Amino acid sequence: MMREKESRKILDRAENLFYRGDYDEALRMYGILLKDFPNLEEARIGAILSDIALENDEEAQALFEYYQVLKEERTEGAERIIEEMIGSLDSALEKISDLLDGTLFSRDESAEGITYADFKELVELRGNFRRAFEDIMFSTKVVITEKEDLLDFLQQLVENGFNEMAMRYIEGAAIAYPGEERIQDLIEKIKG
Repeated sequence: MMREKESRKILDRAENLFYRGDYDEALRMYGILLKDFPNLEEARIGAILSDIALENDEEAQALFEYYQVLKEERTEGAERIIEEMIGSLDSALEKISDLLDGTLFSRDESAEGITYADFKELVELRGNFRRAFEDIMFSTKVVITEKEDLLDFLQQLVENGFNEMAMRYIEGAAIAYPGEERIQDLIEKIKG
């Protein structure tokens, strides 16, 4: 039987393999863990996401990153949240696809995403930013072309707990708009 310290090392290795895109090997590592620790939630979620990644790595990576954020924030029921998202992924993708293909939203074909204005309409329909963003974060991109829209989007990400994702966008925004005080304020808010 594997000791707990060894299992942590294997779990860390599996997560690194997943991040690198070596989903077959990550799945094998998670399988090894599950053999000795069948109730290890992190290994079970990792195995499920590795399996999904073999067919659609972008969605699986996004779910994996979101799962890591939930764990870092010590969100109660993080595994259940991810399982529900996985379970409803097909349904959500179908609904989003219907919305994007219908007349309700215009799709920016060159960027394969929806415009920020259309995303804001989706926020209104869904009732809040977090729910709307979770609906689309695995299936499409939000196309932002205006500085003010970008700053608003970043603000909403931070206010809704998507700090890690916001920081990735902020890094690019800080280069595009050096010295922008609102970007610096958001960085301080995330750090605080």
